[in-house]
Amino acid sequence: EMAQQRERSRAGSRKGSVAHGDEADAERALLAESGPTEFVGRDTLDTSATVLAVIGDGVYLDRTPFYAESGGQVSDHGTITGAGWSVSVSDVRKLDGRIAAIGMASGEITFGPAHAVVLRERRHDTERNHTATHLLHAALRHVLGEHVHQAGSLVSPDRLRFDFTHHGPLTHDQLVTIEAQVNAGVWTAAPVTTRESAYADAVAQGAMALFGDKYGDVVRVVEISSLSVELCGGTHVRNTAEIGLIR
Repeated sequence: EMAQQRERSRAGSRKGSVAHGDEADAERALLAESGPTEFVGRDTLDTSATVLAVIGDGVYLDRTPFYAESGGQVSDHGTITGAGWSVSVSDVRKLDGRIAAIGMASGEITFGPAHAVVLRERRHDTERNHTATHLLHAALRHVLGEHVHQAGSLVSPDRLRFDFTHHGPLTHDQLVTIEAQVNAGVWTAAPVTTRESAYADAVAQGAMALFGDKYGDVVRVVEISSLSVELCGGTHVRNTAEIGLIR
């Protein structure tokens, strides 16, 4: 019965039907066979892809440039287009290792070839604020002390919010000093580099790990010249000068 349902699901998928109920269960089974979504959004914001499933209002691709919200960084927006249809992507979520692009569809979605494009300006503004949180973290520890640790964050296109541990509010002079240090890091035009490393090696070399976060054996290290080294899975600018100014 499951094999027959999978065939019905495949047939319906070719016609662009949106899966619900038993059909959705069958498409989830097909997704399980396809493996994790390939995230290519660190290298490109524009890619060809294949639609594997449509479950509810989520479109599942074999490869995607869309960043799924995590680590405080909000998800990308953009569009997915196919033959006679398009989806305006307004949210991206990661479910069981697969990335679902969620949004309003125009036309009847067909399974097979598609094209996915991230809104470039929104992503770049988000990256500016994400790299800024790393510079801010380093400045807070330098000015207030090494007891300061990140305790949460929001990284969106229009602003950043950085939660941190400390024993009291900041004074005006401390805020002025922190702001000056962060912008000094921006204006040095420091390169931002990333690499993969074994978790134990990265921490031994001084990379900051967020308390309470779970890390695998292999982690992604984001290094801003001599200013900051942190474990981070988000996206960043290539050079701190791209940030411009932090207030």
